[in-house]
Amino acid sequence: MRPRGPWSAPAVTPPRRVEGPSPQINTREPIIQEPEQSESEATRRDADVTESSRANRGWWDRNADDYQTEHGTFLGDDRFVWGPEGLDEVEAELLGPPEDLKGKDVLEIGAGAAQCSRWLAAQGARPVALDLSHRQLQHALRIGGPVPLVEADAGALPFADGSFDLACSAYGALPFVADPVRVLREVRRVLRPGGRFVFSVTHPVRWAFPDEPGPEGLSVSASYFDRTPYVEQDDEGRAVYVEHHRTVGDRVRDVVAGGFRLLDIVEPEWPAWNTQEWGGWSPLRGNLIPGTAIFVCRRD
Repeated sequence: MRPRGPWSAPAVTPPRRVEGPSPQINTREPIIQEPEQSESEATRRDADVTESSRANRGWWDRNADDYQTEHGTFLGDDRFVWGPEGLDEVEAELLGPPEDLKGKDVLEIGAGAAQCSRWLAAQGARPVALDLSHRQLQHALRIGGPVPLVEADAGALPFADGSFDLACSAYGALPFVADPVRVLREVRRVLRPGGRFVFSVTHPVRWAFPDEPGPEGLSVSASYFDRTPYVEQDDEGRAVYVEHHRTVGDRVRDVVAGGFRLLDIVEPEWPAWNTQEWGGWSPLRGNLIPGTAIFVCRRD
């Protein structure tokens, strides 16, 4: 199984950011392709918080160029797309009506090249784009735009309490962390009372199916209830990519344990206009089983 999200400008000072230097990134650096990596072995085994963070930071740094080259057209430079189905925040309004975003401080977690943050900025919001991957943020600089960029782990957000009105994450961070409650509590901490956090992840039911877009991906091949992480490791057994499975019930309990009230779970249907395949997502599978789950949460 290899869903591999996320869907992961001159830097200015973010709102109420804790003291510390902004990442120094060469804005003139062109896209380069990293050297090919040795073949990794896929397995299922435990992977703790530290190993998962280290592995996924390295994976996204190595693969950011290919990711943006392959999916950049679909994502656009300033669209807010919640998942491979193509559900756009313009129509979904999961963060609220676009006109209500003006003047709001918004944190995007697992921002990648900050496409969602650019859309938010165009609505008059004040977004901050955060990502674990240095290389993904270099792509954000390459595209440009007035969005502050922060390189940090979602489990240790470098912001003061109550810094933001809203937070969002489109396939960022949550599928890849060993301790999602830790992330959720951090997000709650930096939100103001009444703030909303909306995040999308691979739909948990997909864990039971092969990560294939064709007919071979329509037969159950694993237990939905097996939470053992999916790990790709090198010849020495070091993890180079980690993804963590949570059932729907696990996600709901995580949201509550993180201090949020769950308002809605959105399962986007596959639209007729979308004919692309993206990893295991495809029109064939998308018309039969859900591929994405979006959790809409409120900090009371």
